[in-house]
Amino acid sequence: MPPPSRSGQGRRPDLRALRAGLPEPVQAVVTGYERHLGLERGLSAHTVRAYVGDAVSLLAFVVDGGGELAELDLARLRAWLAAQQAGGASRTTLARRAASARTFTAWAHRTGVLATDPGGRLAAPRAHRTLPGVLRAGQAGEVMQASAAGAAQRDPVALRDRAIVELLYATGIRVSELCGLDVGEADFSRRVVKVLGKGGKERVVPFGVPAGQALDDWITEGRPKIAAESAGDGVEPALFLGVRGKRLDPRAVRRVVHDAVTAVPGATDMGPHGLRHSAATHLLEGGADLRSVQELLGHATLATTQLYTHVTVDRLKAIHDRAHPRA
Repeated sequence: MPPPSRSGQGRRPDLRALRAGLPEPVQAVVTGYERHLGLERGLSAHTVRAYVGDAVSLLAFVVDGGGELAELDLARLRAWLAAQQAGGASRTTLARRAASARTFTAWAHRTGVLATDPGGRLAAPRAHRTLPGVLRAGQAGEVMQASAAGAAQRDPVALRDRAIVELLYATGIRVSELCGLDVGEADFSRRVVKVLGKGGKERVVPFGVPAGQALDDWITEGRPKIAAESAGDGVEPALFLGVRGKRLDPRAVRRVVHDAVTAVPGATDMGPHGLRHSAATHLLEGGADLRSVQELLGHATLATTQLYTHVTVDRLKAIHDRAHPRA
């Protein structure tokens, strides 16, 4: 059994360097796996990077221990996870990487790289399902008001930022989905937006009047000014543009949300995913059924959506503890 190595640490090493250090035949396997994930399964670039990174870490662990790819077995899989646990990886991280390893070994077995699939027998600790931080409904309203106040001077960037915050909270879409939107995918007559979600799946998500007004202000006033200033570079069809006229980057959206939320005293600092959590929680608190929220959020399974029921029950318990005389 190979000893714990640099590829088994909880804090990841340079995966590019690890990949480059693998024997050429193993690098070719990684490339084939990467192509399978991106082209055949249609996973997002972020998910592909995570899956490939786990595969590289696992394979480097096997090679560092003097083994061959064909010798990857259950004992080596367990040793890899044990080394990461010793390096400080959390239960959630271990559970995710075990699932990723099972995906790789299943593919490797199907394609003839491995004679058997050792991942099918790999168990991992169950991940802790932490409750997401959310805004209270009143706080969310204050965040929207702060964004509207910032856009009052009709500055194009402020108009854009208000539209971003309003649309994220109104729809609960992911930041990648927001950044992937093009202008024609917002239908103002029906007040819906067409979103390309995980796995290349399309869905239509409604938005309310405030988000519609913020979007209209951005498209009619703010976006043309930014587009005109960067026309020489060629303007993209993206709904949301950066100051250089290019499609807005998710990191910029995270800064926008951070600035909007921290403007409200007492609000929990969060990014776009926090607004998504908040939207889902407020929908359920308002009486929406789980199936509808699942469809709106684009969750593949209802189990993911059910996480938000724990959030609402947690709030009910807190209210009960404060208010009931025999709590």
